[in-house]
Amino acid sequence: MARPAASARRKSARRYHKKAQSPRLTDPATPTRSLREQVYDHLRAKMASGALQPGAFLDLNALAEQLGVSRTPLREALLNLESQGFVTVLPRRGFVINELTLEDIRSFYEIIGALEASALRTIGYTLGPEDFARMRALDLEMRDAVASRDFDRYYAANLAFHDTYLNRCDNTRLVALVRLLKQRLYDWPRRERMMQAWEAHSVVEHEEFLALLERGLIDAAADHLQHVHWSFTVQERYVRAYYFGDRMARDAESGE
Repeated sequence: MARPAASARRKSARRYHKKAQSPRLTDPATPTRSLREQVYDHLRAKMASGALQPGAFLDLNALAEQLGVSRTPLREALLNLESQGFVTVLPRRGFVINELTLEDIRSFYEIIGALEASALRTIGYTLGPEDFARMRALDLEMRDAVASRDFDRYYAANLAFHDTYLNRCDNTRLVALVRLLKQRLYDWPRRERMMQAWEAHSVVEHEEFLALLERGLIDAAADHLQHVHWSFTVQERYVRAYYFGDRMARDAESGE
């Protein structure tokens, strides 16, 4: 799925101000969470829904007034987003939401592939028939979602498929980083439509991966994760078409 056209991205870069009419957070609906956490969740939800797009400028004064909060929890939430790579601080101006570049995607794929493969090599021996049955059912769910062009359903099943083994990993920092990078790749900005060829290809890769697991070939399954499923080289033509449009995909295929 292609990124928004340049003109649309320019429009999205306008200041985020009171016209957005977002709910104010002065009376927290979830008192067990801090105001900073609620502001963070609010901004992430806006990113995931597409209400905030790459290149959008966030004015702290206007946004604080809109949400009914002080600048302190707002700044803390934005600094958290900055540490995760979602935004960049513009000194004495505010924050801007980051674009997702080709080099970002290349790096994320390499990191996710290495971490998921490492996790699988550690816990793969603990997986059994019930896990394999669950993964096969999720793979069928993904196949049906591709056929019906239901990206939300596909994405949820895809995450659950990988979480079947990630949830066994006791390295919580590894798992948290994998999930954060997946959010950067797929959950924001959410695409308007599926790229069925890529999603269908991923389902086939899952089936190959699962077949290796069922045969007890843990190292081979980990290699498949890292060097096929999460290989930027293997997936590059799909990446270029999905994130940057057909022109870059054609350029990649022609070697330009």
